[in-house]
Amino acid sequence: RADFDSRYSDPQASATDWQDAREVLATTELSWLTTVRPDGRPHSTPLITVWHDDAVHFCTGPEERKHKNLEANPYVVLAAGPNAYADGLDVVLEGEAVRVLDRGKLVDLAEAWVAKYGEEWRFDVAADGFRHSSDEGVADVFRIEPKTAFAFGKDPYSQTAFRFG
Repeated sequence: RADFDSRYSDPQASATDWQDAREVLATTELSWLTTVRPDGRPHSTPLITVWHDDAVHFCTGPEERKHKNLEANPYVVLAAGPNAYADGLDVVLEGEAVRVLDRGKLVDLAEAWVAKYGEEWRFDVAADGFRHSSDEGVADVFRIEPKTAFAFGKDPYSQTAFRFG
């Protein structure tokens, strides 16, 4: 469901289509992921993501701060878009990070990373995650199950909220 918020929008603006917001999530090269530390403090980090099977996916090693945070609290915020003051569309996605364990999906996701980012980001599928050829560790792969998303248009300024399930 899409809700246009005229309070934060120019009079000539209209609601953003979900297809446009989804395109931003699919094409943005670098997104910002925010997780919550066990003591309640937020933690944000830039990372690369892929759009596959109608969801954003990311990977992280078990020793990384964001992974440790997800073990205690699976809820995340992901920000994507050009992050320009007066141009483009920024999208903020709120949801739950759910680990991907299905080998077939992991194989498809590994190919999605290469398709978007090139050979530098080729992963081998190992056990229950990804292994990078230059690294001995395994990275876990997560899918963000969306709860809410916000699209912030810049020309004209607009704000649209999307609610899922």
